[in-house]
Amino acid sequence: MYRRRETRREQLVADITNDLRRYSTDAQHVGHAFAALHGLNGTDLHALIAVMDAELAGAPITPGRLGEKLDLSSGSVTALIDRLERAGHVRRDRDTGDRRKVFLRYADPGAALAMEFFQPLGRRTDAAMADFGDDELEVVRRFLTAMVATMREHLDQVRATRPEPPRRAPR
Repeated sequence: MYRRRETRREQLVADITNDLRRYSTDAQHVGHAFAALHGLNGTDLHALIAVMDAELAGAPITPGRLGEKLDLSSGSVTALIDRLERAGHVRRDRDTGDRRKVFLRYADPGAALAMEFFQPLGRRTDAAMADFGDDELEVVRRFLTAMVATMREHLDQVRATRPEPPRRAPR
């Protein structure tokens, strides 16, 4: 968290770490503002991000995989998807090859809301990146890819070592 800053490199590492923390915090606040504006909770927001990320990767997410990503039971995932579907944020699509399999996709009404809300941020992001050359952006991309992988590894480890929540006794 707090890093010694005796050398130029140590100062840069500390500054970058602090900038990443501030960026992460601000991004969370923006996401929560979107969620609050549209009657969503934190889990809803994380689910929408997972659906969007899966679609961007060209591999739509299934309800089961969403439950794994969000660490939710199948019943909780079903309630979550039902709520997001009713609100127009996601839709369920059957796999054309295996009709038993369901994929979650961003629904047009929800995508329109997200576009309207996040377009100003997209313009600001584009403007900030316009100041960097392609070679610089390649380095930034490589750096961020490594940082995302590091955070994911840590999150996976934290989840793996977390004790199981106590189960309620049957009534």
